Amino acid sequence: MTHWIRFRHQDEIHFGTLTDGVIAAHNGDMFGVSQPNGRRLKLAEVELLAPCEPTKIIALWNNFHALAAKLEKPEPPEPLYLLKAPTTAAAPGAVVRKPKSYDGKVVYEGELAIVIGRRCSNVSVADADDYIHGYTCVNDITAADVLNRDPTFPQWARAKGFDDFCPFGPAIVTDIDPASLTVRTILNGAERQNYRISDMIFSAQELVSKISQEMTLLPGDIIACGTSLGVGVMKEPVNTVTVAIDGIGELTNEFLN
Repeated sequence: MTHWIRFRHQDEIHFGTLTDGVIAAHNGDMFGVSQPNGRRLKLAEVELLAPCEPTKIIALWNNFHALAAKLEKPEPPEPLYLLKAPTTAAAPGAVVRKPKSYDGKVVYEGELAIVIGRRCSNVSVADADDYIHGYTCVNDITAADVLNRDPTFPQWARAKGFDDFCPFGPAIVTDIDPASLTVRTILNGAERQNYRISDMIFSAQELVSKISQEMTLLPGDIIACGTSLGVGVMKEPVNTVTVAIDGIGELTNEFLN
């Protein structure tokens, strides 16, 4: 496994690989040709950024058997998804604030995210892994009271599209089997989510294949695979949320009401 990160050091943005708290900086393109440049830095010396800059963030709805059963929703015959604005992207450690224009409930959703590594259109399930650069952690934050505010039109994009409502990171991890992973979400020190990716209705490879039939995916684009049981409201004035996936890392952010 390789852990790819983006970081700021001395007012410049770089990328590289992280091993045991030490960064090997690279030149080139994370999603193309790159090579170590010989510079090594300690993680404590840098500011971590979101590990890539997606042109689009795709977020799945109703993609876990357990959650569909609890909500008494039929399992979909094809992926159900929405788009989050690229400006929702936020870095590990970023402080996310409730928008001044909104005074309702805000919920966390701990998820696994697929990161696309190559331009991807009309690919097969069998070939999908060739287009996946790796996987990362994501908190798909939602302004819950916006979603059904207008009974004629569910406002998915608006409810999930506020600035900084999609922290992800800390790293993009390659050469890992997503079906072997478990997502945990910890809110203010209490574990609220603990679910296996193997319970997904559509696998990572199926998601990449099916979505690429409908839109071209570009390097750095993210597919948030959806969430399962345990989604909840961030009620405190200051909320600390950690999305932890063994093998990938821990994404921690504060949310301020």
